[in-house]
Amino acid sequence: VMALSLVACGEKKDDTNEGGDTATGSVYYLNFKPESDNAWKALAATYTEKTGVPVKILTAASGEYESTLVSEMDKEDAPTLFQCNEGGVATWGEFCYDLSSSDVYNQLTSKDYALKNADGEVISIGYCLETYGIIVNKALLKEAGYEVTDITNFESLKKIADDIHSRAAELGFDAFTSAGLDGTSSWRFSGHLANMPLFYEFRDEGVTSKPATIKGTYLDNYKAIWDLYTTDSATTGAALVSATGDQAEAELGEGKAVFYQNGSWEYSNLTSKFNMNPDDLAMIPIYCGVEGEEKAGLCCGTENCWAVNKYASEEDIKATLEFMKWVVTSEEGTTMMAKEFGPIPFKSAKTPENVFFAQANDYTANGNYVVTWAFNYTPAVDEWRAGVVDALTQYTSGNADWSVVKTAFVDGWAAQYAKENS
Repeated sequence: VMALSLVACGEKKDDTNEGGDTATGSVYYLNFKPESDNAWKALAATYTEKTGVPVKILTAASGEYESTLVSEMDKEDAPTLFQCNEGGVATWGEFCYDLSSSDVYNQLTSKDYALKNADGEVISIGYCLETYGIIVNKALLKEAGYEVTDITNFESLKKIADDIHSRAAELGFDAFTSAGLDGTSSWRFSGHLANMPLFYEFRDEGVTSKPATIKGTYLDNYKAIWDLYTTDSATTGAALVSATGDQAEAELGEGKAVFYQNGSWEYSNLTSKFNMNPDDLAMIPIYCGVEGEEKAGLCCGTENCWAVNKYASEEDIKATLEFMKWVVTSEEGTTMMAKEFGPIPFKSAKTPENVFFAQANDYTANGNYVVTWAFNYTPAVDEWRAGVVDALTQYTSGNADWSVVKTAFVDGWAAQYAKENS
């Protein structure tokens, strides 16, 4: 299932460079994942101390990566390392250095984790594999009288969530954390939850590349799970418009709710920041009422792909390739990656402690199908998601019916695809 500045000089202190020569360039990484900002900066400082090569880390705010990338790429000192996944190829593919002969590409455990362009060039490399679903506080669930094994589909999930919500005052906790529509939280629903109707539609239609249009076949299922999130929660209606990602995380971490839609990347915060016992954590599939979903597994894949800016100087490209290799082979790099991202698709990867990955593997071992990341095909991803969030906001606030979400989802997809491919 896990199958996804400144110019420096000085002699290198260890053999980390691509080809063995002394590095003279610098690295500028525009990081996609806000939750890993501190970890990347600490690792960059370690690398600079060891090699003398400056590494600048800039982390884009949640939901603002594309606009930040546009701004930074227009500068003289543009990022040398950035994100380019399937959805970004149309815009950023021409900026991507061919990684076919790079050491980091040869460190991959499977070349399937690399993205190629029409000419066969390796333009980006998936650097971490992730899984997401509904995180469960098993201790609270048991206190409410249930076990994780009692939840096998949407019907059973709803029955249990409804019961917990109805007894929230008595129990001292509610069913779901807040499904906030603030920018720090909304990506969970315009991206990750939206994957559910996309995955099942694309599975039915045999879609293997970005489609120009979608039908919205499973949007009633999307509505069903969204309504559950926003009804069986202490935070409902218009209050969700300003509810943040930190708020939802704290609600689970502080024992105020049983269920929290998010991913494997939350393990570190939940177990360290909130001191949750790993034995009390589980992740279950996002059930939404699709026939046969009893055999669903977790949502597994990656949208985190490294690309190197081919318009950077030769020295900076070389320095960036050396840094990438060091990250995925060194003790320091692989330790950080295992802690922050879990499994990474490289030969020297460490085994992560993250229990969510073991659970994802258990689902697969038991014959459940993997829910792949269909949202990677989203055209003009930030713009499309913004339209969906706006529609969800109108619907959830009681200012519009569900048709606005269907319009944003289906018509918005076609419009963004046409714009992207005009």
